[in-house]
Amino acid sequence: MLTNGVVHANVFGVRDWVTPHKMALLVLLSELGRAGPQLGLLERRRLNRLLLPLLQGPDMALSRLRKAIEECCPQLAGSVHIRLKLMAEGELKDMEQFFDDLSDSFSGTEPEVHKTSVVGLFLRHMILAYNKLSFSQVYKLYTALQQYFQKDEKKDGADENEMELTNPEELDGKMEKEELDGPLREEEIACSGPLSQKQAEYFLSQQASLLKNDETKALAPASLQKELNNLLKFNPDFAEAHYLSYLNNLRVQDVFSSTHSLLHYFDRLILTGAESKSNGDEGYGRSLRYAALNLAALHCRFGHYQQAELALQEAIRIAQESNDHVCLQHCLVRALYVFFPSSQYLASLGIQSLVQQRAFAGKAANKLMDALKDSDLLHWKHSLSELIDISIAQKTAIWRLYGRSTMALQQAQTLLSMNSLEAVNVGVQQNNTESFAVVLCHLAELHAEQGYFAAASEILKHLKERFPPNSQHAQLWMLFDQKIQFERAMNDGRYHVADSLVAGITALNSIEGVYRKAIVLKAQNQMSEAHKLLQKLLIHLLKPLCSD
Repeated sequence: MLTNGVVHANVFGVRDWVTPHKMALLVLLSELGRAGPQLGLLERRRLNRLLLPLLQGPDMALSRLRKAIEECCPQLAGSVHIRLKLMAEGELKDMEQFFDDLSDSFSGTEPEVHKTSVVGLFLRHMILAYNKLSFSQVYKLYTALQQYFQKDEKKDGADENEMELTNPEELDGKMEKEELDGPLREEEIACSGPLSQKQAEYFLSQQASLLKNDETKALAPASLQKELNNLLKFNPDFAEAHYLSYLNNLRVQDVFSSTHSLLHYFDRLILTGAESKSNGDEGYGRSLRYAALNLAALHCRFGHYQQAELALQEAIRIAQESNDHVCLQHCLVRALYVFFPSSQYLASLGIQSLVQQRAFAGKAANKLMDALKDSDLLHWKHSLSELIDISIAQKTAIWRLYGRSTMALQQAQTLLSMNSLEAVNVGVQQNNTESFAVVLCHLAELHAEQGYFAAASEILKHLKERFPPNSQHAQLWMLFDQKIQFERAMNDGRYHVADSLVAGITALNSIEGVYRKAIVLKAQNQMSEAHKLLQKLLIHLLKPLCSD
């Protein structure tokens, strides 16, 4: 079967297969071995750094591959192009001879490539995959290689024509922009066909890491979902792809799709036996109780506390039967979140949830800070970066709740000036957590309260850049942006503008929307309507206390 230039007989049973892109990589490795000592030390280092993402990453166009090689070694890029051209414009026997010659890399007392190295394993996989092809599949691969090379030739011809028609000044600007671009951008190497297992695992781990550490550098939700659907089309039982789809759907607040993907993840995990292999005979039960626990967390995320309570009860029941104390501890923390709901993400210790509830009940600020201080000592002792960030963000919110703007500003600045304790890759933002977004939002509102709307606007602009509208924490700054605009309109006496903003606030937070509507009605001297809304709001807020 031939799909997007990929020749394979059985997608689900083959770990790797030959593609035109991988043949180009084989030519690169062959020419690299031929060059030997002719290459300078700096060029060889650049090529070695380039090889790993090329071998592990998805297939890319030949033009993009050539550009990446040219940035490391222009001479080698020319040799690779000539070798591919001879093979693509030659005969089928030339490709056969090329694969026969690859085996020579392992021969001799001092072979060019070690069999167990990354490059050696790649060569062996390609040779083995090629030898398993039938004659018709070999011919299809050769045809795909010709098409792969011809597309690059046509693109070069179009680029030359464009250069002739372009002014020299415009061309210099264009070249400068291309030089600033990195050699391997995710948008340009996004997978368009079926990936091998290693390529798929690399793609998924890379995107999952970006979603956790720097969501702005991950693929856009629509693009990422398209790639995941492409992966699942060729292997529907790929559990990790379902889980990344679950995380991706959470970014856009799609409750149906995220629930669907989460359930499929645990179903596939059990079907493939991946969980039981690492956890013995007890693996299936572990998947079931953690599936219920994750489902409870998902419902909490969307405010479905009744469904979350039912899922928690199921997780607790299975965990008790299996005597899983770790799962029970997770259930306890999640239970505190269900029964004491709040606007911030509390995936940490129960004491933080308790402190927040005591703040809402009007307890003294010094007692709340003492409780947080005791928990902070443990967080710093064990370098729990996420819990430290949550604690500081919580202190900022508590001081604002008590009207202490100076103390709130101090806590906000403390978190902004901190470096993350977690090791992250170079070029990845260290602070893209919900706590960081909360503190920045409070900082913007503090400036707005003092009349510095220009400064508040700059902070919100930074928030929009760091947390785009399709990111999972974007609703925070959206709500604060609407609230700041509302307060500014009320201060200016533009009640009709403030009233138009109520709908947007209500869509993001229904309680805030009702409260703001009451403020507008009061300002318009509609006291009875405002009183009715405030009475309904008060009854709604007292319901959790009455049930306790």
